Amino acid sequence: MSGAPPSYCFVALPPRAKDGLVVFGKNSARPRDEVQEVVYFPAADHEAESKVECTYISIDQVPRTHAIVISRPAWLWGAEMGANEHGVCIANEAINTREPAAETEALLGMDLVRLGLERGTTAKEALDVIVSLLDEHGQGGNYYEDAHSCHSFQSAYLLVDRDEAWVLETVGKYWAAERITEGVRCICNQLSLTTKMDEEHPELRTYAQSQGWWTGEDEFNFAQVFSPADDHLDCCAGKDSLEKQEESITVQTMINILRDKASGVCIDSESFLTTASIVSVLPQNRSSPCIHYFTGTPDPSRSIFKPFIFVDDVKLVPKAQSPCFGDDDPAKKEPRFQEKPDRRHELYKAHEWARAVIESDQEQGRTLRKTMLELEKQGLEAMEEILSSPEPPDPAEVGDLFYDCVDTEMKFFK
Repeated sequence: MSGAPPSYCFVALPPRAKDGLVVFGKNSARPRDEVQEVVYFPAADHEAESKVECTYISIDQVPRTHAIVISRPAWLWGAEMGANEHGVCIANEAINTREPAAETEALLGMDLVRLGLERGTTAKEALDVIVSLLDEHGQGGNYYEDAHSCHSFQSAYLLVDRDEAWVLETVGKYWAAERITEGVRCICNQLSLTTKMDEEHPELRTYAQSQGWWTGEDEFNFAQVFSPADDHLDCCAGKDSLEKQEESITVQTMINILRDKASGVCIDSESFLTTASIVSVLPQNRSSPCIHYFTGTPDPSRSIFKPFIFVDDVKLVPKAQSPCFGDDDPAKKEPRFQEKPDRRHELYKAHEWARAVIESDQEQGRTLRKTMLELEKQGLEAMEEILSSPEPPDPAEVGDLFYDCVDTEMKFFK
C-alpha cells in the first residue's frame, strides 16, 4: 500500500451543473477494513489561548469554530471530506510527489480539511487557513492505522463554495492553487496543476530551482516539476467520467459517477475500498439551503446517499458514529496502533449484512438493492422539492433529517 489510495474528488459549476447549482462529490478510497463515521459538530466558542488536539499534535485554537459535518476514518481527528454551515465543502487526496512526505508527526492532510471547515466561511478563506497552518506546523505522520509501517503522503484539496472552487496542491509546506469559476474539475491521487496557478507559495519556484527540478528558464509547470519521475500524470478515469456527461450535471449524475466501478472511480481492490462517499449540492441562490448527502458506509454502489441540512438544532446520529475509546485509544498512545479496536458503528454493522446479501444471494440481493435505491430516490425527490420551493425549509423538520434516514435504512437491513 505504498502508493497513494486512488480516491476521486469532483466539482461541477454552472453552466455544466444544472439550474445554478454547484455539485461536489468525493469517493474516499482507504484500506479495506477501515471504518468511516459521519459526525456533526455544532459551532462553538473557545477560551483564549486554548489548544485543539488534532490527530498527532496540538495547535492553537481560534475564538470560534463553525458548525461542521464530516466523514472521517474513525481513528483520527480530522476528516476525509465534509461541509460547514456556510456552504463550504472540502475534500483531500493523498498524493505522491518528488519530495517524500514527512513521517514525523505533524498535521495530517485530513486534519487540515477539518481545520479549513471549522475556520473558513468561503472556499478561499478555508484555503488561506490551510496554507497558513501548513507553513506554521507542516504536514506529516501515518495516514493509516498501521503499527508495522508509516504511510505518509503529501496532500491535494478541492475546496468548494456556492460561487467557486479552488484546487490546492501541496508539497511539504510549498503549494500552488487554481481558482475555478465554471465547468467541471476532477482531482485524484496525482498532481494536476500545470501552468495556470492563481496563487502560490512565495518561495515555490526558488525551492524548485534549489532542488534542481526546474531550470528557471522553462515555463513553470507545477505537476511536471513536482511529480515523481514514474508518475504518468493521468487522472483520466474521473476526468473522463465527468467530462463525457452530455446532460447538465445533477446530484444524481454525481452519485452515478461515484458508483461506477468500471471506470475505476469506485474502487474495490485487494488493498483499497471506497469506504465512504459524499455528494453536496450548493445553490448559488443563497435563499436555498445547501444539501450534503453522506453514505457513512462502504461501496457507494451498495450504499444509500442520505441528506443532511444545517440548521441550529441538528439531531445527533449515534448510529453512524463509532465507539469512543478516549485516552485508551491505541491511536492516541505511543507507540501507536499496537492494537486495532473494533470501530464499527451500528449503521456499518447493519450494512455489512446488506453487502453480504447483495453479493451472495442473487434474488434477495437484487430485491434489497432495489429497495435501497427506492429509499434513496424518495430522499432525493424530497430534497428537490426543498430546493425548488420559494420558502426555506422548516428547521424543526430538517434537523432530524439525517437521523431519520439512517434510522429508516437500518430498519430495512433487519
